[in-house]
Formats: sequence, C-alpha cells, structure tokens
Amino acid sequence: MVFKKLLGSLGVGGPTVDTVLDPGAVRPGSTLTGQVHLRGGDADFDIEHIGLELVARVEAEHEDGESEGVVVFDRFIIGGGFRLAAGEPHSVPFTVTLPWESPITELYGQGLGIVLGVRTELAVAGAKDKGDLDQLNIAPLPVQEAILEALGQLGFGFKSADLEYGHIGGTGQRLPFYQEIELAPAPQYAHQVNEIEVTFLAGPGGMEVVLEADKRGGLFSSGHDAVTRFSVSHDGVDHQDWNTVVDGWIRQLVEHRAAYGSQSVHGHGHDPYAHGHGYGDGHYGGGEHHHDESRRSGPGMGTAIAAGAAGLAVGVVGGMVAAEVVDEIGDFFEDEEEEGDEED
Repeated sequence: MVFKKLLGSLGVGGPTVDTVLDPGAVRPGSTLTGQVHLRGGDADFDIEHIGLELVARVEAEHEDGESEGVVVFDRFIIGGGFRLAAGEPHSVPFTVTLPWESPITELYGQGLGIVLGVRTELAVAGAKDKGDLDQLNIAPLPVQEAILEALGQLGFGFKSADLEYGHIGGTGQRLPFYQEIELAPAPQYAHQVNEIEVTFLAGPGGMEVVLEADKRGGLFSSGHDAVTRFSVSHDGVDHQDWNTVVDGWIRQLVEHRAAYGSQSVHGHGHDPYAHGHGYGDGHYGGGEHHHDESRRSGPGMGTAIAAGAAGLAVGVVGGMVAAEVVDEIGDFFEDEEEEGDEED
C-alpha cells in the first residue's frame, strides 16, 4: 500500500514523493529495502535530504487513564544534495536496517493489530515535509515464532497485542516502548492466572523474554502481577523442545505469582517493572534441550490466530485488518500533521 502526496509545505507546484517498499514482511534486525520516487514540480528544487522515519502508534498510561500517540523509533537519511529539475523523475533506492526490538505486526501472515509505518521526509531549500507514509509489516524472528507456537501448543490463546510507552527495568531495552502480546491462559493454568503477557526484547546476540501474569493494577496503582524473565539464543532454534522450555517458564511464573500475589510488584513513575520485583531469570541457549519432532504437530498459535480462536481481538476476517490498519495509520498521521501545522 502506497500513499502518494503533494508536499504541502512546499506550496502548490512543489515536487511529489512516492515511497515504495519492496513486497513482503521483514524481520527485526533485518534490512528494509525500497525506492523513493520523486517527480519535480513547476520549478527546479534543491533537495537537501531525503529521510525515512519508522513510526509506531503507542499507548501511554498515566494518572488519568490511557492515551495514544505516535513514536518515531528510528530515523535514516537515504539521499540528498542534488537539484531536481522541473518535472524530472528521480528515484532513490534504499536499504536500511530495522532495530532488533522492532515489534512484530503479524504471525503466519495474520495481523496482530499493531500499527507501524515508514514515513518519508523531504527537505527542500530549508522547508521540510513528511510527505509519504507506508504500512510496515514485520514478521517474527524464528525464536519468537517458536515460542509463540509453543504457547499455542500448550493451550494458550491469543487475545490482543499492543505497544506500551515506557521501559522495563532490569533489561537491555533500547526502544522507548515495548510490545505486549496478551494471551488467555491454557486450561491447566486458568485457575491460577487470568492472563499472560509476553514481551520480546531481541538483540543481535540473543533475546530476553519477559512474562507477566495477572495485570490488574494500573501504572500508578497496586497490582498483583508476577514477572519472570529469561534469555534465549538465536541459534539452535530447531533443536529445542520449546514446549517443555516454555511450560517450565510458565510454571516458574505461576510460582512467582503465588509468592507475590499479595504484594504490589510495580514501581513508580514510567517504569511498570521498576526494581525487578518478582523476577526470575533463566538462560536458554541453543542445543540445551533435545529436539522434539512432535512439538509442532498440534494446533499452535498460528492456527489459533487464523481461526479466530480464544477471544481473538483484532478481527482477522478476510484481510479486513490490513485495510483497517492502513486507514488507522493514514487517519492518525493526518491528525498529527494538522496539529503540527496549528503549532506552526
């Protein structure tokens, strides 16, 4: 999906920009490729720079409740320093590397309701305009997919996913927000927890997995959450018995929930996991568990999402989510730009 737009701040007759991403989903830490197509306006223009911004719609908790906003989580300069003649077409190919902590937007081709975009900025003779916006689709890393599949095999059901503004204390988190994937508990744990939330914090050397149970309190109120954290490797994903590994994580999480259920484990300010209360740390590298050929034989998380099982909240019906996400991105950023114009 491509949004083509006349650069309004450059006036009528200015150049147009049309950014086209190469088709298909990308993965965290991988390269995003495409081309920015420019066409000159009614006169010659000096193109100072062409920039790309990765943007996300993020929720923020505060004393009055929750609000949503746009967060830029990476920026790239991909070209510039040339004159664009009147009416001249000019294309700039680009290759940029996504942050390892980039949130995933889909699983097995099904949308999770996460809104990400690539916004193009053109700077011409001192004026700047964010003139093009494209939907960004990110598929999970192999280790992320394996963990989510194991959770589905164990009976957990996908509920929803969102992006939360803030930082998880005690982790190596680099982005200003983190993704939470909310799951309905498997039957064997339903009497102990109401909900499980999974956060992935990936890096080039491995990934932290943060699990949280029973989020009841708000950011500034006491809750009865328990949190556990584990480290995994990107290597040897196919040689792990992930069902056994993940079930062990859940059991440890439930034990922490029982131990800390009568206490608040929240910190204060903008860090819902400050001081690391209730943490359990585990390290799982490649090859530490025997390969289990049967671990993917049953209905996993992908099946649950595709079938709309277990209270699927994002409305995946015949590709409807993709259209809705595009509309939400366009509407949201149009509102943001209007606000920016008013401030000017």
